[in-house]
Amino acid sequence: MPEADSSSKQKEYFPGIPQKNELFFLKGSNNLDWGMKNRLARIFNPASGKTVMLAFDHGYFQGPTTGLERVDISIPPLALQADALMLTRGILRSVIPPSTHKAIVMRASGGPSILKELSNEHIAVAMDDAVRMNVSAVAVQVFVGGEFETQSIRNLTRLVDAGMRCGIPVLGVTAVGKDLVRDARYMRLATRICAELGAAFVKTYYVDEDFESVTASCPVPVVIAGGKKLPELDALTMARNAIDQGALGVDMGRNIFQSDAPVAMLEAVRKIVHEGLSPKEAFEMYQSLKGGKRR
Repeated sequence: MPEADSSSKQKEYFPGIPQKNELFFLKGSNNLDWGMKNRLARIFNPASGKTVMLAFDHGYFQGPTTGLERVDISIPPLALQADALMLTRGILRSVIPPSTHKAIVMRASGGPSILKELSNEHIAVAMDDAVRMNVSAVAVQVFVGGEFETQSIRNLTRLVDAGMRCGIPVLGVTAVGKDLVRDARYMRLATRICAELGAAFVKTYYVDEDFESVTASCPVPVVIAGGKKLPELDALTMARNAIDQGALGVDMGRNIFQSDAPVAMLEAVRKIVHEGLSPKEAFEMYQSLKGGKRR
């Protein structure tokens, strides 16, 4: 039996100090369960409220993408600088050390390769496997306006239901096919649908015109995709503009691992997202690091 509390010290209950009930720092997340919030706080830095995600899940439909021919060589030097790693479960188990403390956002949808109609995706990871791998979130591609739109939305809702039971948030990724227009009107539609159906945060593409309306009309955090490889200054400018217009982070892949100096580029992106550097300042930093040892 445990010993009785026999301390002679007077108890103090601080009746004049009410218990704090602070709001969770992340947009749209205050009513989520503790486990969901804890996982989101691994992905989004509580100090800045933002995230820099490193995406290298391209192989699930592209195969050995340029810069990812040997993930075990190209990614470990970058993983140290990212807040979260977006990858597939195969790469997580085969390449990423279990000792890592980085947040893991795991691709959970898939099916067709680049040789087929990409919108015909299905759920490719059971939620209990995501639990076994201790991931911080799972990601599902949603093809609003695509041929298999309803199927992809069903994938999202099934994952949201399973995630709610396990305390794992779902990232809705708005896909843009060759027949869909990349403009603010479409992004507003796609991001809002994902949020309304339960995604805890949404990944979408930045658009030059009226992107503020996309982030303002989405009730959960918006993270921008890096998209195709851009010149470094252009990619940094895109990141700065997106953050200034309400995005709470970036999920970059090719603009990092296909850069001439990937580690330097990732550090420059971090400075923009978390510390507010201008594109010019971040690019100067990139060039300085590129000329040094951090390549």
